[in-house]
Amino acid sequence: MIRVLRVLCLAAVLLLAGAAPAAAHNVTVGADLRIAQTIAGTEVTVVIKGTKRVPGPLQIGVIAFQPVTDLPVSLELRSVADGRTVTGVARAAYEPQYVQLKVDRTGPHELTLRAGNETAVVPFRVLVDRRSAIELLIYGGLLVAALLMIGGLLTGALTRPGPAMLLAGGTAIGLTVAAMIVIFEPILPAAPPDGAPPTVAPTVGAGAGAGAASGAQIGGRPFAQGRMATLPARPAAGAEFTLRLDLIDGSTGRPVDDLVLHHEALAHVIVTSEDGRYFRHVHPLRKAPGRLEVKMRADRPGRYLAYAELEREDSGGQLITGEFSVNGDASHASVEAETPVEAVTPLLNPAAPVAGRPTTIELSTSGTPRPWLGMTGHLIVRSQDGTFLGHVHEMGTPGPRLRFTFSFPSAGRYLAWTQYATGDHIVTAPFTINVTASGASQ
Repeated sequence: MIRVLRVLCLAAVLLLAGAAPAAAHNVTVGADLRIAQTIAGTEVTVVIKGTKRVPGPLQIGVIAFQPVTDLPVSLELRSVADGRTVTGVARAAYEPQYVQLKVDRTGPHELTLRAGNETAVVPFRVLVDRRSAIELLIYGGLLVAALLMIGGLLTGALTRPGPAMLLAGGTAIGLTVAAMIVIFEPILPAAPPDGAPPTVAPTVGAGAGAGAASGAQIGGRPFAQGRMATLPARPAAGAEFTLRLDLIDGSTGRPVDDLVLHHEALAHVIVTSEDGRYFRHVHPLRKAPGRLEVKMRADRPGRYLAYAELEREDSGGQLITGEFSVNGDASHASVEAETPVEAVTPLLNPAAPVAGRPTTIELSTSGTPRPWLGMTGHLIVRSQDGTFLGHVHEMGTPGPRLRFTFSFPSAGRYLAWTQYATGDHIVTAPFTINVTASGASQ
């Protein structure tokens, strides 16, 4: 009898040591939230540290990816549920000092950022793990087993074998229940965290039809209908202007305010001059539901092409395009030097890229890249006429080199830009690639 109880004790210890559910971790719970913003003429990433308890502290920092001397960023954290706000000030820096704000409840919040004369309102959710009923069953079974085990030991010590065997049997049942739950728990759906939005079942009907017509998946939301404009309508070369993006739900006519973070940004906006000599990759500020804006300068007159990469919740990624014209005299335009430009000669494999086939593009960097927008490097490709834009990421090459794989959709001349961050700079390296048609003579 004592030997049986010892075996059960060992089993209980092993179960307690490994009782944490295998599916307890979720990428949206306890993980840092990183949001790229182009604000006050500077490229920054706002980091909201994951929190484990509410009420509790919420740490927020601002990482600078361009040189800044002293850029204070005012923070205002507001709970959407009750309107309660707390404030603080962070300073953008290469290695930021995190500001600690108190958060009193889970669920939807808004973080308002103010830097220079610009303001952005970033929506996000405070999430914490919720102890599921499955966990309670596991630990409840182990607790019952432990109590029965103690009772069996005491009963056995009093030389009453009958009740001792019953208690030992109960202990075995409790351990078996806990063990079975531990085994099968990883394949069961995890409980939603505290603060998560309510689950809404996909609908098939008008919404699904609109989504299908717009290119979205059946049962998901339709793609956003976007409209780009500049303020003023015709910017002057060298003068600051605002590029505005308005997003509308085609099925309801309401502003689209359910963008999800896509490579650490609500939207990636690429602006190039028609000849490709001007290039900007920026991250607009959310000014209101369905409205994004970013301040820019164009250094020469002419036609400009704009592309916005974004992803709507339950809809997938999409590309919105637009164009605008800049007036003025190039001789009087002030050149905007936001990012250093490097001259590079990439190594291509094959040396003469073929349309529809993968091409490896490799180039050296001026230093060891550090992650920016979740990646060590970005490759942006535009067709000569501007009707195509592609964007891929570095493949994880160690050291001061970048390597990409890209398949060009058709033959022709392409303008390309690689971007990476090193130290407190974002480096842009432009080059061109000529692509031949499949089956053409090499």
